[in-house]
Formats: sequence, structure tokens, C-alpha cells
Amino acid sequence: MRALFLMVLISLSGPGIGVTSSNQGCEPLQTAQPNAPEQQPAFPGQTRACEASSNVELDVTVLASGLEHLWAVEPVPDGTLLVTERPGRMRIVSADGNIGEPIAGTPEVFAEGQAGMLDVALSPSFDEDRTIFWSYSEPRGNGNGTAVARGVLSKDARTLEQVRVIFRAKPDYHNDKHYGSRLVFANDGTLFVTLGERSDLATRSQAQELDSHYGKIVRINPDGSVPDGNPFQNRNNAMPETWTLGHRNIQAAAVDANGDFWEIEHGPHGGDELNHVEKGVNYGWPLASYGEEYSGEPLRNAKTQRPGYEQPVYYWDPVIAPSGAQFYAGDEFPEWNGNLLVGALVQNALVRLVLEDGKVTGEEHFLGDRGRRIRDVRQDDAGALYVVTDEADGELWKITRRD
Repeated sequence: MRALFLMVLISLSGPGIGVTSSNQGCEPLQTAQPNAPEQQPAFPGQTRACEASSNVELDVTVLASGLEHLWAVEPVPDGTLLVTERPGRMRIVSADGNIGEPIAGTPEVFAEGQAGMLDVALSPSFDEDRTIFWSYSEPRGNGNGTAVARGVLSKDARTLEQVRVIFRAKPDYHNDKHYGSRLVFANDGTLFVTLGERSDLATRSQAQELDSHYGKIVRINPDGSVPDGNPFQNRNNAMPETWTLGHRNIQAAAVDANGDFWEIEHGPHGGDELNHVEKGVNYGWPLASYGEEYSGEPLRNAKTQRPGYEQPVYYWDPVIAPSGAQFYAGDEFPEWNGNLLVGALVQNALVRLVLEDGKVTGEEHFLGDRGRRIRDVRQDDAGALYVVTDEADGELWKITRRD
């Protein structure tokens, strides 16, 4: 019945249904048929933004290769790069591409499927304390879960010392999917941790339940304690770390120049979302979402719009599979200042979003011709970009402007 409905809808509306309806007067970047063509955006410009062109050519230098399923890259003030490999390793790569041995002292990692060593972030006071923070899938008896640890990187960058776990997502669960796991420091020094809802139908509903960390963004202090001002910390049976709820699987997040926090999360079959994160807000999953099940069936009990659930600022259908994000601010690409850069695993692209007054007004894709799953993107102080690719033979790229 659903297939017949879609055929009738497409025949009545023509082959471009949903392609330009939200962006009259411009050519959208995305023109492929949506997975859920019967769904319509809540407001103009919420999907299929105008194609932007900055007329910038990129010079890509492969600094390192042969790294296994890279997940994160973090520039270090001395010019080296800290990278993680999902099977359970963290390494230093020199500015000229020399790959260091795995850093000693990391805890045991559960590494299967999407699980493993995940994000890494420097302490805001790294120059003084050499402290780093990382997230990983922690084995726990018959289950596992996202954990965040901190430790001090030795002067020779070979060992982590004073290692301790500061956060454990609860409850434990046994599968290998949707750990979320981006780590982002706010301007006030608190740490945001993004978490997935572990994918399965059995756990999906916990994204709406305050006694679970699944499908949440949590906010903690660097020592793991709960900061004053968290919205649910005084509510009975609520996890006090929770900042927002109703998320699917967040693997991209960043703070903009104004200190506002944004996240880009994986949707199902359609429905990747860009959200402006605000304290205590419910972002809807699995009750409000754009997209459908991977089987092609509608999402159970879901609607694209529901009262009390926040609409995404922007969504993609088909998906880009977002992972890693950076608000650009630098001299290498001055025309990109204030733009949001996002890694795209499915599109094999670096995505540039133009934001004006909190809305997406343009989208541009780069690097798709290289055919690599872009897992993370970060910027150094000079404005150069660093990208890692999620492949069995993963690569670390340095991206500058081509003269």
C-alpha cells in the first residue's frame, strides 16, 4: 500500500517532488530522490539548501596512511596531531607524517562493529597540564557502554599517566552500535559528551527517558562531577548529567564563535539533522524524525512534527552520515569564516554549511572525488584543516589552499 501511495504521489507531483519545494528561486545542491518523498519540511530552507560556491581549490597532502579506521584527529600546540584508531589505539603523528607507536596507558576497549576507541580532546589548559580526554566503548561484564577518561600525556608523548574514568553512560547494554561520543568543551570549561541510543528497538525509546543516558547530550565538569545549572539534576529518577534528550546518534558537534553549541546527528534512512543545542530541550527521537527505517517502512509512531519537540535547523534526505565538525575561523580560507564544516561518511565529502541568522542558506561539498569516508575534521591555529578517513587503510590529510 505504501509503495502504491508513493507511486501516485510522485506521478501527481512530477519527478522533482521535495527537491526544490523549500528553496524556491535557487538550485539546491541535493537533487537526488528523497528516501521519504511524502515528508515535507516544517519551514523554507530546512532541507536542500541552495548550492553554494566559494571558488576555493583545496590542496590535500596525505600526511599518513595505513592507519586502521581512524575516528578522531586533534591538533596539538607543538604541531603534532593526536589521532585515534577505532580498534583501540591512540597515536601521535608528527607534522611531517611520522606515525608514532600506540600511546601506552589507555584502558581496555571493546572494539567490535562501531565500538572502539572514539573521540579525543585536549584540555582547555593543555599547555599547562598536558591533560587529554577521550571516549571509548568500555567492556562491562556481559555488556558495554560509552565511557570518558582523562589522563596526562607524558612529555615524550608515549604514555598516559594519572588515567581515570570520569563518566560512564548507563545502563550497560550488549551490542556494537550508536555510542555517539563527540567531546566538546564549552566556553565555561564544562564538557559536553554526545551519546547514542544504542540503535536497537529495545533501547530506542530510552532517548526519551530521563533515567537513561541513551540518546542524550550530557554536561559534566572536567573531573566528572555535575555542574550547577544542569536542567534535570534535581528531578527524581533523572540522570543529573543530562543536558538535552531525544537524540539518535551524535558523532559531530562543535561550538561556534558566539559560544553556542551545535550538533549534527545520524538519522535513520533519511533524516540526518543539524540542531542548535539548547539547555533542557527535547529533539524528538524516536517520536519526531525525518526519514524512515532502513527497510523502507515508516518509523513506528513517529511524525516529522510534534508539539513540544524541537525541529532541526536543517536535515538531509538522502543522508550524508555526519561525523566530525568544525566551525571555521582562520586566514587560510577567509571566505569560510563562520561556516560549519562537517565530515560525511556516506557522501565521502567535506560538507560546508553557510549559516545566516541561525539558518542554513548554502551547502557545498568537497573531496568527494577521493572516495574516502571522512570521519573527522579539525582546524589548527594557522587555519589549516586536518581530516581523517574511516577505512581499513585510513589516511590523515592536511588541507590548505591551492594557489
